[in-house]
Amino acid sequence: MILLLFVLMFLFMFLGVPIFASMSLASVLYLFVSGNAPLNLISTNLVNGISAYNLLAIPFFMLVGELMNISGMTQRVVNLTQFFVGRFKGGLAYAAIFVNMLLASISGSAPADCTAVSTVLIPEMKKDGYPDNFSAAVNCCAAVLGPIIPPSIPMVFLAMITNLSTGRMLLGGIVPGILLTLALIIVTALQMKKFDLRVEKSKKTFGEFMTLFRDAFLALLAPVIIIVGVITGFVTLTEVAILSSAYILFIGVVFYKTITIKNLIQAFKNASSFASSLMVLFGVVGVFSWFIAVEQIPALLLNFIEGANLSPEIFLLAVNILLLIIGTLMDAVPAMTILMPVLMPVAISMGIDPIHFGVVVVVNLMVGLITPPVGALLYVESKISGVSFKDLAKSVKWYIVAFIIVIFVITYIPALTTTIPNLLMGGQ
Repeated sequence: MILLLFVLMFLFMFLGVPIFASMSLASVLYLFVSGNAPLNLISTNLVNGISAYNLLAIPFFMLVGELMNISGMTQRVVNLTQFFVGRFKGGLAYAAIFVNMLLASISGSAPADCTAVSTVLIPEMKKDGYPDNFSAAVNCCAAVLGPIIPPSIPMVFLAMITNLSTGRMLLGGIVPGILLTLALIIVTALQMKKFDLRVEKSKKTFGEFMTLFRDAFLALLAPVIIIVGVITGFVTLTEVAILSSAYILFIGVVFYKTITIKNLIQAFKNASSFASSLMVLFGVVGVFSWFIAVEQIPALLLNFIEGANLSPEIFLLAVNILLLIIGTLMDAVPAMTILMPVLMPVAISMGIDPIHFGVVVVVNLMVGLITPPVGALLYVESKISGVSFKDLAKSVKWYIVAFIIVIFVITYIPALTTTIPNLLMGGQ
């Protein structure tokens, strides 16, 4: 029966039916054939799936990213970053990495960060003689940091569908985010040796720094508000998201005077549209999880693993390979929706820390954002930069290799993902 459920779901997806509709149709047909429950189970679980208070954080974090784009915060942060890295060969490439790292601590969305940074830096890099393919690749890959460094919309999503602590999941992404940043820097430095780029030789003064710092100071406070709120628990994650969006809106209107009624309406439309697509999936998750539990799929999978004498290390290796493959074919949210109700109980039964496992899953699937044939960020960056999808896919290959190395490092050193959550929020 469960095979029927999955076959129907993937068949509908193959035919081009949206993910949420494919899962819903498969669920209805499953109930008709199996007779395990009345059809009103679907409506009940749809409502239950979107009733959690913490889900409000997702639309507001999306709104944060949209407001940053229209308020001009990104440009101010870029200017400050260039003060430090402009004197190095390829300074704009490093600026792309560090600005994405900073913006990741505000928006939690890769497409939002990619759009905000690329629209500012791609023209500057073109003017300074950077190869188009390289410029697009470094901006595209740096945006992967957005959904890993807290706050992270995929981390919130995974925590909600697996009943894990959202705060711990977010904090678990800090060290992986730093390691991915280092990987970006190393690959960029190696790539830079091939290019003949101009190096800024003018001396920087303290007065220039203070001017740039004052200009960017209010923008730099946004991640402080978010991180302090998450760590201290003084406010909930949802309240942090609301406060952050209100703060950026206030700064953009009162101090920067860059937010107008027209672009504010567009920002609300974009954020609500994206959030609505996620809410539909949350509703379907409730239905799908019920079927997984009734058919006892986690228990059957665990029995198979025990019968095959698979160790936790081999299980994690298999999961990594599976997720890297799935990430090339499917977006992260649908992949988590389908796989996590099955894999998370098995991982916990094998003694794997659920926060560690959750972070590994998210990082794996985020690499899929820059991996063809799906590669959502590749499409976004291709549109912004004008570089063809094919050429961009070739240019990101070494970054993908570096990211996969980081994945295996965090997979087999669990302390990298669990130490900070345990330190700041206590043990399990």
